[in-house]
Amino acid sequence: MLKKLGKLLRNIVLAFLLLYGLNYLVSSLHVYIPINVFTVGITTFLGLPGLASLIILFFIVK
Repeated sequence: MLKKLGKLLRNIVLAFLLLYGLNYLVSSLHVYIPINVFTVGITTFLGLPGLASLIILFFIVK
């Protein structure tokens, strides 16, 4: 149980860092994915495909 909790916490931190890094790298292009519970949750459970879907969703909504 403790291993699963540790892995989940590691994935949440990694998702946060991925979103922060993406926002930092593409800020000059005015692409900004907000860092909140929803986006971190999607990136945590889906990984890079989830991050790619958030980027695509950003362009569809905008």
